This record gives sequence, structure tokens and C-alpha cells, in this order.
Amino acid sequence: MWLRLRQICLVARELEPVVDDLRAVFGLEIAYRDPAVGYYGLENALLPVGNQFLEVVAPIQEQTAGGRYLEKRGGDGGYMVITQCDDHGPRRRRIERLGIRLASQFELKGFQHMQLHPKDTGGSFFEIDCQTDGLESDGPWEPAGTDWWQARRLDVVRAISAAEIQSPEPRRVAERWSEISELPLEADEHDRISLPLENARLRFVEPSDGRPEGLGGVDLAAVDRQRALAAAAERGLRSQDDVILICGTRFRLHD
Repeated sequence: MWLRLRQICLVARELEPVVDDLRAVFGLEIAYRDPAVGYYGLENALLPVGNQFLEVVAPIQEQTAGGRYLEKRGGDGGYMVITQCDDHGPRRRRIERLGIRLASQFELKGFQHMQLHPKDTGGSFFEIDCQTDGLESDGPWEPAGTDWWQARRLDVVRAISAAEIQSPEPRRVAERWSEISELPLEADEHDRISLPLENARLRFVEPSDGRPEGLGGVDLAAVDRQRALAAAAERGLRSQDDVILICGTRFRLHD
């Protein structure tokens, strides 16, 4: 069974400024705005990064889960790590055996969704979905609409290669995610705890930004790194160590 990183979700108080930054800095375009998220009191936008997606959600009413998460983490930031699997049944049975609660679940024609409760996983929201009518890496993805590839732009970045989850107890959280995914932990090239997925890594680190547990960073494979850094600097989003800060999230670029 494989598990691939298909989507990263960020949460913001205001949607459009964040989307504007992602478009300007990384050369991305909006593929889809999902009206279904209105059920949760949110609005959103999905932007393809190769065959993966960056999603931004923002509350449009009071007392939403997204709004509470903004308060918990002290502002805009990373929200969800969303993975794609090839067989949902065994994953679901594994979650039941581990006694992990579900924050959200549904099944549509061709798509199965399972969002795990962060109190039972630690780190951040961990979602495991299955596109039953298309398992190929460039295939359909229900959350991104029916023709997402028309919005794909590869001039600046081409893939999401890692997500960084911060916790005061990174080893404990990493071991829990390893238990859930049935994948062994490794050390990355900098000797950090890492969970290897089919197409990316999940990295577990201690907080270094004064913020609580959550999804703190995203690594992107760059096509034109200097263009992204220059655009970020122009907008005041670039730090001295070439980290780009958008939506309270650290974006790191590599060749």
C-alpha cells in the first residue's frame, strides 16, 4: 500500500491576500474554489503545485473550526496534511483498531475522505483520502474540481517535497504518525526525524517560532528559485536565511 502527499491546507483570517502572495511569489494559479466548504463556514482556493495542491481556507462566519484553529495557533498558519492512498478500507480499519477519532468523514462517487482528530494524532490534522476512480499521480482529485491541470504552472515551483510538523515532543508525534501510516521513521539529510511518503517527507521538529504545535513549514522543489526569492523580497516575505513566510508558514525552496 502506498501513501502520497497530495495536498497541504493553510488557514488564514483573510483568503485573498494569502492567495495573492502565493500567486505572485510561486507563480501559481487558482484551479478551483469549492462551494462545499461553505458547509463548514469557510471559503477556499486550491492552487496546483505540479500534481499536488496548496489550499487556503478562511472563515466566513463566527464559531467555525477553522476560526478556532486560528485562535489556538495565534494567527494564520498551516492547517492540514492531506494524503492520498490506494486502498481506503485497510487504512480505515487501522484507524479503528488504534482508537483514533475522526474529525470528518464522507464518501462520494469516486472519492473517500477520512480526517483524523488532531487530539488523537498530535502535530496537526492528518487526512487520508482515496480517489477510487483514478490512482495515478497526475490523476483526478475531487477537492480540486474536474479540470485542475489547466491551472497548473511549472515556471517557478514544481512539487511539494516536504511538510514540517512542529511539536514540543516531535519524537512522540512522529511515532504516532508512523503507527498510523504503517511506515518506518527515518532520519533526513540533517538528521531530523522524518516519515517518508511515496513522493515527499513529513518532518517532525521542535518549535522554533514561539508558536504552539502544528504544521509549521513546507518545502517546495523549485524551477526558478531566484524568481521566487526576488518576488518574496519585494513583498517583504523573505527572511535572511532565504525562508519565505506566507500565511504564517515557512516555505523553503530547493533545486
